[in-house]
Amino acid sequence: MAHNPTQFADMIIPERFNDYIIERTAELSRLRNSAMVTDMSDLLGDKMGGTTVNMPFFKDLSGDDQLVDDTQDLEIRSIATGSDIAPKLYRAQVYGATDLSADLSGADPIGAIVELFAEYWARTEEKILLKVLAGAMSTPSMSDNVLDISNLEGAASVFDAESFLDATAKLGDRQDDLAAVAVHGDTYSLMKKLDLIDYISDSEAKKVIPTYMGHLLIVDDSMPKSPEGVYDTYIFGNGCIGFAQAAPKNPVEFGRDPLINGGQDYVVHRRFFVMHPRGIKWKGTPAKATPDDTELSTPTNWERVYENKNIKIVKFRHKLVAS
Repeated sequence: MAHNPTQFADMIIPERFNDYIIERTAELSRLRNSAMVTDMSDLLGDKMGGTTVNMPFFKDLSGDDQLVDDTQDLEIRSIATGSDIAPKLYRAQVYGATDLSADLSGADPIGAIVELFAEYWARTEEKILLKVLAGAMSTPSMSDNVLDISNLEGAASVFDAESFLDATAKLGDRQDDLAAVAVHGDTYSLMKKLDLIDYISDSEAKKVIPTYMGHLLIVDDSMPKSPEGVYDTYIFGNGCIGFAQAAPKNPVEFGRDPLINGGQDYVVHRRFFVMHPRGIKWKGTPAKATPDDTELSTPTNWERVYENKNIKIVKFRHKLVAS
C-alpha cells in the first residue's frame, strides 16, 4: 500500500495558523514587550489601501501668554497641526519540509514551523527597525538627537556611564522618560566588565533580563559597527516607536512540490505592518509596492516633523577602546 504523507494543508487551518504565529511572535519580540513601542493598530484596521499611513498631530502651543485688560481684546491664536507619515511594510517568508525529513525525524513539523516563523519574524522586526533608524536618525534635521564622541581623544571616545548620561541629556526635560537601550553585543560585554548591568527576572521567572540604569537592555549584534571600531547605541523613550499590523488578504498559503527533493510541502506567511519612529516622517518613493531595507535606511527618505526633544530617540555613537 502506497504511503501518502500528511500535507501541511491537511493539518492546519490557515487562519488559526496565522494567529499562532502572530501571537508567538509578539511573545518573543523584545521590542514589543518593552515600553518603547506604542500600539497604532487603529490606524490600519482592515484597510490596506495606499502605501503609507498618515498620522496628523497638534503642534505644541507657542507664544507668550496675554494680559487680561478691559481696554483690549484677547487674541485668538490658532493651534498648528502637522502630519507624520509612516510607510506600510509588506513582507513574506516561506518555510518547508520534505516528506523524508518528517518521516525520519518523527517530529512535529507544524509545531517546528510555527516556532521558526515566530522566531524569524521577531528577529526581522528588530532588523527592520534598525534599518529605519539608520535612515531616520541620519537625516540632518535629527542632528540634535545624536551624540557622537567617536572622534574625541583617548578615553573621551569610549562608552561609559558619564557619556551615556550626556547622550540622554539630548532629550532635555524628556530624558527621564526612557524605556530601553539597544546595544551591540560588544558594547554589552564592555558594560558587564564595567559592572554596569543589573538583572531582573521575567514574569514567569524563566530567565533573567539585563537592564541598564533601570532601562530594558536589548542586545543585538546587527547593531551598527564600523570596521574602525565605532558603535551605535540607541536610547529609546516610552512610546517612541509606533507599531501596527493587519492581516493581508492571504496571510497563509500552502503548497506542495511532489517532485522536488523527493516531495516537499511548504507554507508561505505574509505580514503587513508598520514600524515607525514617531515624529520622523517618511517621504520616500519606493521602487516597488513597499520599501526595501536599503530604501528604509536612506536618510533622504526621512524628515523630522516633531520638535527634537519630543522624538524620544537618541543615537549615541562611540568606541569601546581608546585610540
